[in-house]
Amino acid sequence: MTIGLVVNPIAGIGGPAGLAGSDGAAVQREALRRGGRPRASERAREALAVLAAAHPGTEVLTAAGPMGEDAVRAAGLTPRVVYSRPAPASRGASLRSFGADDRNESPLDGGTSGEDTARAAMALGAAGADLVLFAGGDGTARDVARGLPAGVPLLGVPAGVKMYSGCFAVGPAAAGALAAAWTDHPLPTAEAEVLDLDEETLRAGRPDPRLFALVPVPAAPGRTQARKASTPASEREAVHRAAVGAVEQLRPGTRYLLGPGGTTAEVGRVLGLDTTPLGVDVIEDGRMLARDVTADQALAAIAGHAARAVVTVIGGQGFVLGRGNQQLSPRVVAALGPHPLLVVATEQKLIDLAGRPLLVDTGDPALDARLAGHLTVVTGPAAASIYPVSAATAAPIEGDPECV
Repeated sequence: MTIGLVVNPIAGIGGPAGLAGSDGAAVQREALRRGGRPRASERAREALAVLAAAHPGTEVLTAAGPMGEDAVRAAGLTPRVVYSRPAPASRGASLRSFGADDRNESPLDGGTSGEDTARAAMALGAAGADLVLFAGGDGTARDVARGLPAGVPLLGVPAGVKMYSGCFAVGPAAAGALAAAWTDHPLPTAEAEVLDLDEETLRAGRPDPRLFALVPVPAAPGRTQARKASTPASEREAVHRAAVGAVEQLRPGTRYLLGPGGTTAEVGRVLGLDTTPLGVDVIEDGRMLARDVTADQALAAIAGHAARAVVTVIGGQGFVLGRGNQQLSPRVVAALGPHPLLVVATEQKLIDLAGRPLLVDTGDPALDARLAGHLTVVTGPAAASIYPVSAATAAPIEGDPECV
C-alpha cells in the first residue's frame, strides 16, 4: 500500500499568536509579528517517524520542499515528489468547488496557497496513493478534500488552529501508527465530515462551522477524533451552573488564564467581565488584567505568580488542550506548576464522550504524559467529576473506544 503526504507549511501559525486561525497572508504576517511559528512540518515528521520505525525506508509520495518532501526526509524515509508548486505566472485553471475560497497566498515558504494544497492532493491521487496524510487544520482538510479523487482515503495530522472536522487522527503518533498499519493492509474506512468556518466571524466570537465534504478515513479504535459537537440551547442552564462552580474554585491572589470556549465565556459573564470568547484572557481577583493574549504574553503575565489555566472540553472530541487554545503553549502550561488546569464542563459533555478519555495535545509529548491520568472536571456549584485524561501524542492501544 502506498502512502501520500501533503503539508500546509503555514498551518497553525495563528494559534499561539491568538489569531484563531492562519488563513490569509495578512493574518500570517501578523502572526509572525507576534512571534508565531508554523508547526505542520514538525508534526508531519513526528507522524512519519512512527511509520519509519515500523517500515524503514518506505517510499512516500509527496510534494516538493516544505509541502512534504522536507518532512519525509527528516523522518528518514524516501520521498517521491509528484507535485512541485508552479511559478506564479504558470497558474492554471482553478480547482475551486463546493465552497472553496480564494484565500491569499502565504507570505512564507514561497507563497504556498490552498490551491497548491488541492493540486498536490490531486497529484497524489493520480500517482496512486492509497492513503493520503495531510498536516494542517480544517482549512487544509477542505483543500485536500476538493483536490483528492473521490474514494481515496485521507487522514489529518493535526497541526492547525481549528480542527473541528472528523478526519483527523488524535495526534501525530496516532496518524503514524495508522499509516504503518495501512502499509501492511488497507483498514476499514468510515465516512467523516470536513468542516470549516469563516475566520473573520470566528474572531468576532460567532463560530459557524459549515459542512464542505464527506470523506473516507481509516476507522480505527481510539486513533481518530470525532467532529466537534456544538452545545445545544437546552444546555444553557447547565453551562451557567458549571461556570458558577468554576468561579467558586477561583482563589485570591492567583492569576488565571481564561481559555476560549462557550463555557469559559460564561465564567467571564459570571464574573461580570467582557472576555474574549475565542481568545485567552488574564484575570485575577475578579479583574481583567489582559485581554486576548498571545502565548508569549501569557507566559510573561504569569511569571512570578501563582497561576492556573481555566479550560473547557471540546464537545464530541474531549480535547482540553491543543485544539483552538494553542496560546496555552507547552512553555505556558509547564510554567503553571503541578496543577495547571481548572477544567469546567457540563455533565452532558462528559456523558457524550461515552467513556472515552479527555485528551491533551500540547505538542510536547513529555508534558502530555505528565498531564495524563485523571482530572477534576467542575460541573456545577460544589459538583465535580474525576475523569481520565490521555496524551493524544501517544498512539492509543488496540481496544480503545472507537472515535469515528
